[in-house]
Amino acid sequence: MKLVLEKRLTVKRSANLLVPVLALAFALLAGSIMFALVDVSPLHVYTKVFQSLTTVQGASGILVETIPLLLIVVGLGAAFLMGFWNIGAEGQFFMGAFAATGVALSLGDFSPWVVIPTMTVAAFIFGGLWGLVPAILKAKLGVNEVLTTLMMNYIAMSWNDFLVIGPWRDPKGFSFPQSPEFPPAAQFPSLPGNNVNIGLIFGLLAVVAVYIIIRRTKLGFEVRVIGDNPEAARYAGISYARTVVLVMLISGGLAGIAGSSVVAGVMHRLRPSTFSPGYGYAGIIGAWLSSLNPWGAIPASLLLGLLNKSAYEIQASVGLPSATATLFQSLIFLFLIGGEILKRYRIRFRWGG
Repeated sequence: MKLVLEKRLTVKRSANLLVPVLALAFALLAGSIMFALVDVSPLHVYTKVFQSLTTVQGASGILVETIPLLLIVVGLGAAFLMGFWNIGAEGQFFMGAFAATGVALSLGDFSPWVVIPTMTVAAFIFGGLWGLVPAILKAKLGVNEVLTTLMMNYIAMSWNDFLVIGPWRDPKGFSFPQSPEFPPAAQFPSLPGNNVNIGLIFGLLAVVAVYIIIRRTKLGFEVRVIGDNPEAARYAGISYARTVVLVMLISGGLAGIAGSSVVAGVMHRLRPSTFSPGYGYAGIIGAWLSSLNPWGAIPASLLLGLLNKSAYEIQASVGLPSATATLFQSLIFLFLIGGEILKRYRIRFRWGG
């Protein structure tokens, strides 16, 4: 007897909703077992996680974490939909942060109506260009995009660290590696009393824009065809090179805007690369949790934002390490992958050789 996977001819639409829900449920169950093994009450942990939702300050903190995740998740969903595995959102995020910082330090004396749009556009361009490199290498030379996008993350992070330690180091920073504080004109406007900034508006606009592109334009049709059947797309005359370049410009550009939303909306300066808790990598989980649907990116990003926000509260009150949030994200991803396999393939047992 042997086990084989048989590809399903069709995938039910309901499965796109069922798989993320079941993945989350199984992750909660697996997490409960792990907490119980270390003598920690799962109910106490989960209560602490969702406690942030009960206060205005906690809810605003979740939204702050959600902003960069939403932009990244929407962009990654578009790339994954066409079968391009963009693992480089983290690097694209840092290139966007770099570009926004460069504009802030150069044009900070101008009006906010000039500086903030310029920062956002620059972040989009640099994030998009960082995504174009692996796209071109894949389209023209067949280079594996997983390797190139992943390696380019480390280049971008090292470039970020070089700047804050070297040429952009704040002379008034008491030897801390960070850039000078952005002028007021280069700081994203926020709601009074918290850091919920206009990056949230950018994220919601990205959801609408990507949905329209994917569902209502020729480019979106080509993306879906390539993702479903690359060979059929080639015979239909669809240019893979042109499509992947455009999609990665959007995907990397949105990750770049995510970077600008953090440096201009929260920190108001550029800091070492550790300021990101792994937004780009968490965005991969969020993209699959959303079933690659732009509208699904909103609840998926809110969930990941909740986990990021509660990580340090869990560390302080329960005694678990802050990496607990990363562990839980990994559990979700593990069950998502398993669900995706079962959604697309049937498990058959065959007897004989």
